[in-house]
Amino acid sequence: MSSDELNVVNKHLRKIARRALNPLGGVESKRALVDEYAAAHPSILEVNAEVTPVLFDKFQGEWVSADTSDPDRRILYIHGGSWMAGRVEKYRPHIARIAAATSSVVLAIDYRLAPENPFPRGLEDCVTAYKWMCRNGPKNKNAASSLFIMGDSAGGNLSLATLLVLKDRQINMPDAAVALSPATDMSWSSPSIKINAKSDVALNAKLMPMVSYGYLQKKVDPKTPYASPLFGDLEGLPPVLLQVGDTEILLDDAVGFVEKAKAAGVDATLEVYPDMPHVFQAFAPYLPDANQALQRIGEFIKRQSIGNIEQISNSED
Repeated sequence: MSSDELNVVNKHLRKIARRALNPLGGVESKRALVDEYAAAHPSILEVNAEVTPVLFDKFQGEWVSADTSDPDRRILYIHGGSWMAGRVEKYRPHIARIAAATSSVVLAIDYRLAPENPFPRGLEDCVTAYKWMCRNGPKNKNAASSLFIMGDSAGGNLSLATLLVLKDRQINMPDAAVALSPATDMSWSSPSIKINAKSDVALNAKLMPMVSYGYLQKKVDPKTPYASPLFGDLEGLPPVLLQVGDTEILLDDAVGFVEKAKAAGVDATLEVYPDMPHVFQAFAPYLPDANQALQRIGEFIKRQSIGNIEQISNSED
């Protein structure tokens, strides 16, 4: 960890967090703040990737490919933003670095947002995009050699919820999933919500019930598994990697999910990064710990890809 870079990132996030408390401006002002989330340093906003637009029936997305990307190794990336904000356009630098670190092509989607589109519409968009990705690459219509789902914050929640939907509907599962600082318990009852209320520079614990209201709109129990994956039946899920900072109010959301996944027999890995803020991976290449985390994600994805290829080879023998 480099304290100079971390201080710059934390100062940037504190400014955004203070502006989030302003009651004026409504949902559009909150969406603008999410667009600014990663803009702590000019280097973070640089993009080196090929982008190919994709249009779905009710939403849109894009393929993001790096020079090293294998078009048959595909990742569905689901952005964060409290289920009410976030745009692929603003996430593009981060997604491009995911593509490079994993040597994969990444399908990033602008799923429908709350409050205009409450639960479960955004989740259904994620399932639709995953099913489409199974059959389509950035250049050709063909099956993938390996498939993954990844997301951050609310997108981490949607990534894990998508796994539960795929399992329940008996749809072919991805080879693995990665969740960055995911929200897994929308009852906001984990101990770190209170313990880390002062150390979390990005998220305000007092605003979390408002986030739930915008997404669920009091029509769904917050502990419904598709809304809060922590309360789902995790048996049979593919390998998962969760990364989180130890200053976050969502720390125990990640810890609790991994503990329950392991108890259900899932190959689950938790990586907790000291002093790191919410979705710190988005601050690469400026923040050294973000670079380390992306490297670990790349190693995880490539390792699961090799395992999948070996399984296919063994089944053909």
